[in-house]
Amino acid sequence: MTRIASLPVDHWDPELRELAQADTLPPVQQTMLGVYANSPELAKAFVIFSGAMSQGLTLRRRLLELVRLRIAFHNQCRSCMAVRYESALDDGLTEELVCSLEKPMEAPDLTDAEKAAIHYADLAASNHLAISDETLANLRKYYSEKEIVELCMYVAYCVGFGRMAATYRIIEELPESFQETTTKITPWADDHTERLVIRA
Repeated sequence: MTRIASLPVDHWDPELRELAQADTLPPVQQTMLGVYANSPELAKAFVIFSGAMSQGLTLRRRLLELVRLRIAFHNQCRSCMAVRYESALDDGLTEELVCSLEKPMEAPDLTDAEKAAIHYADLAASNHLAISDETLANLRKYYSEKEIVELCMYVAYCVGFGRMAATYRIIEELPESFQETTTKITPWADDHTERLVIRA
C-alpha cells in the first residue's frame, strides 16, 4: 500500500493534469505523480524539470538506463527496478545487459565507458565521499566535461528521487515479483519475468 495518499487524476490541479498528459500515463506513473499532486505547484515544477532534463541529455539511453537500474538496486526502489524505458530498449538495452549489472566490473558485455559510469553511480548511491580525483579522471577517458556533468546530474536525480520513491512504497501496479518488500531484491533476478515498459 502506498504510504502517502495518491490523488486520483480527476482530483489533480487541471494545469498539472494537462502538463503531465495524465490520462496517457501508465498506472505506476499516475500513482507516483498522484502522490506529488498533493503539492500541485511542486508537482508541476517536477514535470517541467524532468521533461527538460530528459530532452537535454545527450548520453546514450542504453547507458542512462543501466545507470538508473544500478542506482535503483542501491535504493531498493521497486517501482524503479520494475520499469524499462522504451527509448533504452530501442538503443540496445536487453535483459542480458541488465543481468550484467549484478557484477558490472566483471561483465564482458559492458563497455569500459559504461563500467566507468556505473562505477561513478555506485559510489554516488552508496558512498559519495569516496568519489575521488581518480574516479573523475577515469570518466574523462570516455566522456567530455559536458557529458560528465550530464551523468552527474542524472545520477543525482536518480539517487534522490529514487530514494524518495522507495520510501513511498508504490508497488500496487507492479508485477507480483516486485511487490515483495521484506527482502532485498534486484532488477536482474530470474523471477522478474514481467517488466513495465514505459514510453520515454
